[in-house]
Amino acid sequence: MKRAMFVCLLFGILACPGFSQSSGDSKSENLRNSFAGLGACDLSALRSAQAKQIADMRHNQNLWKCLDGYGECDHNALRESEAKEIASAQHRRNLLACETTIGICDKSQLTASEAERVARIDHERNLLNCMTGFGECDHSLLNPSEVTEVAEFERQRNLLSCQTGHGLCNRQLLSSSEAGEVSDAEHHRNILACKTGNGYCDGSLLSPSEAKEVADAKHQRNLLARETGYGLCDRTLLSVEEAKQIGLGPSS
Repeated sequence: MKRAMFVCLLFGILACPGFSQSSGDSKSENLRNSFAGLGACDLSALRSAQAKQIADMRHNQNLWKCLDGYGECDHNALRESEAKEIASAQHRRNLLACETTIGICDKSQLTASEAERVARIDHERNLLNCMTGFGECDHSLLNPSEVTEVAEFERQRNLLSCQTGHGLCNRQLLSSSEAGEVSDAEHHRNILACKTGNGYCDGSLLSPSEAKEVADAKHQRNLLARETGYGLCDRTLLSVEEAKQIGLGPSS
């Protein structure tokens, strides 16, 4: 509503005869300066209707800045009802900043019930951070039951990191059975890396049968690379028969 009033005032001034005169006319120039807020402005030189429009426009511009919370706000220029409206808007913005941690929060401006609600939100946010591992977690703010719950979440996250190889893995937090599961998962990941050629492969961890499987898989990948033209082909790994089939050896 306030913005609509400002737009109406803007078009009202632009439609004034004095505003449409040439830039050389001093009255026109004074009106433009008064309207734009740039250069010398003599409000006393304006017609009464123009002066009122300019004053109303400036008042609404200031009111808009006060309501929006951005830009310089002159509280002294506000009417009593507007000052109450602005104070209410500022209070709501501060409360939102306290609840979301976005923006500057002044907790001294909160009512008792608002402070209690913000404290509850802060506690829940901290608990969520501790449980998920995202964001700042203050364990000292947790109650005994939450400490136990968070510890279980941290144990599960650590186990998942150890099993998948993603994230930090603290083996000291693993039980003996979990340590065995993690070792098996790591071994399977290593075999898969060796077979596919993706990731780090430690051949020293392979059993003789696994080493043979990996060698066969590598041979097939090499042959496929030569046949399709995709990837690097090591011709020294091809058998005589394979070389003949793809035209690298002498024909029989």
